[in-house]
Amino acid sequence: MPKVVSFGAHIADALGWPFTAVPDGQHLAMLEKIKFTVAGTAAAPSVNLAKMGVAVATVGRIGDDAIGEFIRTTMAGYGVDTTHLVTDPERQTSSSLLPIRRDGSRPALHVIGANAALCEDDVPWDVVAQAKVFHLGGAFILPGIDGAPMARILRRVKELGLVTTMDFLMSPRPDAAELIGPSLQYVDYLMPNIEEAGWLAGTEERDAIVTFLHDLGVGCTVLTMGGDGVSLAPRGEMEVLLPAYDIDVIDTTGCGDAFTSGFVSGLLDGLDLAGSAERGLACGSLVATGLGSDAGIIDLPQVEQFRSTHPRRN
Repeated sequence: MPKVVSFGAHIADALGWPFTAVPDGQHLAMLEKIKFTVAGTAAAPSVNLAKMGVAVATVGRIGDDAIGEFIRTTMAGYGVDTTHLVTDPERQTSSSLLPIRRDGSRPALHVIGANAALCEDDVPWDVVAQAKVFHLGGAFILPGIDGAPMARILRRVKELGLVTTMDFLMSPRPDAAELIGPSLQYVDYLMPNIEEAGWLAGTEERDAIVTFLHDLGVGCTVLTMGGDGVSLAPRGEMEVLLPAYDIDVIDTTGCGDAFTSGFVSGLLDGLDLAGSAERGLACGSLVATGLGSDAGIIDLPQVEQFRSTHPRRN
């Protein structure tokens, strides 16, 4: 049985690199690479966990289309249990177009697709009951789950004794705190990036963000900060900052999802909070050195070698 159940957003990304500008009219612009990958804040961590040897079941919705079949077969090829991917006959598979700039940043063009129909009934409770970690990825782009259903799911997961982790996929919205707030008391480790956490809290001040999330009941904030590393703050304890690794960034797509996979893997291996976050940083850094969410990570020994030998940023 899987040790991790990863529930939420499943997305297919089409990435082009390097992107400079949209050509005028019908003109043609040449790229060096175009790549298709499995992505999304539930799917991408599942792939990376499987690469590191963790038994993981992924749970979400895909369309009855070629893109959905790509997601299913690709994930299964990495060793992910895809038994609980629901095929939605009415909606296309969620997809994104990502033009990647040379500095690794990118805008995103997104179709929410089948992710919009994910619901409480899709949770395989018999599988969850035998797992150790439940990861919910994609809060704010799962309208069938966001709000009261998410709180009910996470409360039941906690009653079953699992560790809970959560990541967001959001843009600024006025109802963010009202929508997600009731769920956060059931989240052991909340790991959005600092920008998204600031949108939720309504401030760019990190101390205020951490306080806001702790006041809503989060057990530990794990805020990823790109080149500035990660902020770790268990509720009621002092914040710890860990520096990022010194790398040449190709693409930041999927770095947060890779961090999630490394962090969860560390928890399962009995690492402490800092050690789990160090493994997460290593995974995120490796993904940033290539194109797409599936880049960089080969297996756990490679991640650990990177973690123990690669220089850090000052």
